[in-house]
Amino acid sequence: MLTTYGEKRILVTSPNKEATPSIAILMCTYNGDRFLTEQLDSIFKQDHSNTLLYVSDDGSSDNTVTILKKYQALWGADRFFIVEGPQQGFAENFLSLICNPDIQADYYALSDQDDIWEPKKLSRALERLISHPDAEPNLYCARTQLVNEQGKTLGLSPLFNKPPCFKNALMQSIGGGNTMVMNHSAINCLRSAGERKIISHDWWAYLVISGAGGTIIYDPETNLLYRQHGSNIIGSNVGFRALLMRAIMLLKGKFREWNTINIRALKESQSILTPENQATLDTFCLIRESSLVPRVLRFLRSNFKRQTLLGNIGLLVATVFKKL
Repeated sequence: MLTTYGEKRILVTSPNKEATPSIAILMCTYNGDRFLTEQLDSIFKQDHSNTLLYVSDDGSSDNTVTILKKYQALWGADRFFIVEGPQQGFAENFLSLICNPDIQADYYALSDQDDIWEPKKLSRALERLISHPDAEPNLYCARTQLVNEQGKTLGLSPLFNKPPCFKNALMQSIGGGNTMVMNHSAINCLRSAGERKIISHDWWAYLVISGAGGTIIYDPETNLLYRQHGSNIIGSNVGFRALLMRAIMLLKGKFREWNTINIRALKESQSILTPENQATLDTFCLIRESSLVPRVLRFLRSNFKRQTLLGNIGLLVATVFKKL
């Protein structure tokens, strides 16, 4: 069963681990014609060949769909599928693909429209994922090489050394969605959680999969060139300017607003959390609503942490001023 633009039908494939593992690449596009060709070329050059590409376009008015159809003709309509997105934002667009039960594979990789994948991006992720039990939800994410619009190197995304966990996930997102690859059990966790109102799909994936007791694999090596430009919805958090912007957002209550949205979505899907992580979520909610002294004491005892010293200082400030 083939998909054409304007239809919601897509090809159904079944996971088959006896053969080379299949990977469904889930890409979302919106007015991305400036960089889309370079990204698609890098996907087609992957050294792992058993892939299917599913693209959800969110109502582009530029040449994005024309480019997609050109590449669909080159790669074949049985491996390249284009559907219409919900047109409610990037997070909702990604969730519409993630939660589509007709997309079936052994593994699932998320893709932005404007990056450049290194040739071994998928195979490197699989090398780390296959060492973990298939029956358990596993999510791989990695550090990125930052580049500007012309592809010139700007530096690296932050290196995170603390073990990923649900307590950390409640405080921050550590892996860009453009680096994420997950197994079938992980995608089933996200599908069980459902299409919720969330801040970002990658933060949500970290929250849900860690909260369900899954394994988060953080790779300190880079696997793609992450393009920084004015059209980015969410860019890198590197540099003094980014640090200042996040401090301003924290003091204005943006972090608290994001946490409120995440908590609501988690509460609506609480059955997927382990009992321990349900209790962790309840503790976080209690801290946020306590008066000053109990709030600070409970926070200090809770071991909620970000990955960096400055990040943890920011958390303490947010706790004092009830911005958590």
